[in-house]
Amino acid sequence: MTTQATPQHLQLLAELYPTREAAAAELCRLSALGRLPRGTEYFFSDLHGEHEAFLHLLRSGAGSIQEKLDTLFQTQLPEQECSALAELVYYPETVLPRLEKQQTAPGQYDEWYTLTLHRLVLLCREAAHKKSLRRLQEAMDPALRPMTEELLLTFGADRTAYLSQVIDSVVQTHLAPRMIAELGRLIRFSAVDSLHILGDVFDRGPRPDRILDELMRYPDVDLTWGNHDVVWMGAMAGSQLCLCSLLRIALRYNCFDLLEDGYGLNLRPLSMFAQEVYGEDPCVRFLPHRLDENRFDIVDPQLTARMHKAVAILLFKLEGQLIRRRPEYQMEHRLLLDKVDLSAGMLHHPAGDAALADCRFPTVDFSGDPYQLTAEEASLLEGLGASLRNSTPLRRHLDWMVRHGSMYRIADGLLLFHGCIPMEEDGSPAALTLDGERYAGRALLDALDRAVRRCYYHPEGHAHDLFWYLWAGRRSPLFGRERMTTFERYFTNDSSLFAEPRNAYYTLCHDEDMAARVLEDFGLDPAAGRIINGHVPVKRGEDPVKANGRLLVIDGGISKSYHAATGIAGYTLIRNSTQLMLAVHQPFEPSTDTRPARMPTSMRTVELFPHRITVEETSLGAQYRQRIGELHQLLAWYEQGGSTPQ
Repeated sequence: MTTQATPQHLQLLAELYPTREAAAAELCRLSALGRLPRGTEYFFSDLHGEHEAFLHLLRSGAGSIQEKLDTLFQTQLPEQECSALAELVYYPETVLPRLEKQQTAPGQYDEWYTLTLHRLVLLCREAAHKKSLRRLQEAMDPALRPMTEELLLTFGADRTAYLSQVIDSVVQTHLAPRMIAELGRLIRFSAVDSLHILGDVFDRGPRPDRILDELMRYPDVDLTWGNHDVVWMGAMAGSQLCLCSLLRIALRYNCFDLLEDGYGLNLRPLSMFAQEVYGEDPCVRFLPHRLDENRFDIVDPQLTARMHKAVAILLFKLEGQLIRRRPEYQMEHRLLLDKVDLSAGMLHHPAGDAALADCRFPTVDFSGDPYQLTAEEASLLEGLGASLRNSTPLRRHLDWMVRHGSMYRIADGLLLFHGCIPMEEDGSPAALTLDGERYAGRALLDALDRAVRRCYYHPEGHAHDLFWYLWAGRRSPLFGRERMTTFERYFTNDSSLFAEPRNAYYTLCHDEDMAARVLEDFGLDPAAGRIINGHVPVKRGEDPVKANGRLLVIDGGISKSYHAATGIAGYTLIRNSTQLMLAVHQPFEPSTDTRPARMPTSMRTVELFPHRITVEETSLGAQYRQRIGELHQLLAWYEQGGSTPQ
């Protein structure tokens, strides 16, 4: 129900619609939009810097464009030609120049251009049938818009000759390559209506910066923060501990192109420090995982290992300082540097003694305070922190993530979050104390959402410690584990100390009653709503659909580091007007001289809707109805003599 608008509100509306005709036209437009089929939504999680795979998924509509091609041309085109047409849609900027280089005579490809344009027009019409004319026109290249409109809006058997003449003219005037690229762009635009990112854009993969560049260009995108994301946010807010954490992971995965080329960080002081302090240390346990090779910043693996160890020791020192000043975090069991016994070569771990696999700690004062930084370490951290905070592209990306992100999001009956809702073993919500108040369930995520924004924009004192707790704290909904055993994995071979028990949520996620309680806590219908989260990769043979369909885990392991465990390369959840489905992806294969880039995908239907869902039935439709009600009041106001703004 629309509330009665005040005269002030009507005056503001009148500034947007200054005549009765303008208000009536907008009312008619919104009423019609409500009858369109719901647009296609895509849900991704745990992208982890895998920019090539993710950008391919966006360009291909996670396999949906290929499906449309197969449906349209299954009786006309062999599979090879269909795949070639798909590659042209995804990567016109690569395919078209390749054709031009092969051209040996003028007009050699005119027939191919003509046939291809006819096919792309059909595909674009099919892909864009759920878009309003205005939205499609807004997406068009202004210079090509008159021709594009003629191609897409010319229908009927009696206008076939007209359409053919338009295409012939495009080819004869040498505009075919540009028009093919434009149609490909419009097809890709039409395939993806909105994007929902469920956290962990950063870490492991080579270029999360390129993923963020692409996301920032999308007109309708939101994200929920992941534990890897908040570490970068914390570093920008001034946390040296978060800075060391992101550097440790980047060095572990050999991501110099990201740090130096993407974000312009000056790592030379770190490399000089590491070479000076650890120059005689083989740092065998710190050699990088080279899942991707750097293109711009090639660094010797041995030097990388020394930098990696230097940062890890800094991290453990700073972590100890945080744990001691934050007793409310209850992380004292993670104070391990002071449990190192060099004379015995042992770690006196709370769970039992373990032999040290690495006894070289040249900067740690075991006779005094092992968590105290040396003067050189303190100076190094100041410089690294300044370099990071002065990175314009990184600040632009993180500011965007804070503005557009949240701890959770509700999207038309779907509850989206990255990790978990912290729970006790009996399934009751686990509480966390923030600023003297205890929170659990939805109230906890709401409180953390407010705290993250406050700490990012106003990081006075050690307020940014919260980002580290979200990364590694046992009641963090983004972490969801009892502890993070990084120290044990670096410095011992005792696998019994490596265990990181998961929060009870991950055991109870199979329980439909638990899912129902969570959905109710967030104001959703437990019989119709669903929980969607990522964070924990779905292992080989495990079903991502849990709790009788009420909960879906969509971290299928797009990161290369998980492929062996998952057997696939991730899931994309897709919701359109007729169904909810999971796209199951195989590892991305870059293009070669003989084969286009591909990421084989199969589709699994999760739910078929009883009828085709229209925009009117969505939250966007509710916004339209609200505005339509206001416009009715504005029309009545005009008819009663209301004045237009001057």
